[in-house]
Amino acid sequence: MKISKILFAAAIAGLVFVGCKKAEDKSLEVVNKEKSAPKEHKPIAAENLQTASFTIDGMTCAVGCAKTIEEELANLDGVEKATVDFDKKTATVSFDKTIQNPESLTKVVQETGDGKTYKVSNFKS
Repeated sequence: MKISKILFAAAIAGLVFVGCKKAEDKSLEVVNKEKSAPKEHKPIAAENLQTASFTIDGMTCAVGCAKTIEEELANLDGVEKATVDFDKKTATVSFDKTIQNPESLTKVVQETGDGKTYKVSNFKS
């Protein structure tokens, strides 16, 4: 009985060790992305400026998900500003409609992560 308890405890400790290591690696990746300087954007002509808002399903945290998606969108050519609200599960993007379009913005969001986690819906421009 005592040996089975020891084996069980060792198995749990091993799972925690492996699980924590993967989570730690992801947090380091986010920190490194945050240190990169944002791209400088060219001014967008008023007649080409378009604002879109949409829902993002699949986000599980404000820093690892929402902030990463926001940075990916903000660094696109032709994007003036991007904000992602984790609590409301929404994004608002101001962009040059001659450079970006709803399909490209949707694709960037859905390809952030593993390509299956985030889903865009209710796109309004």
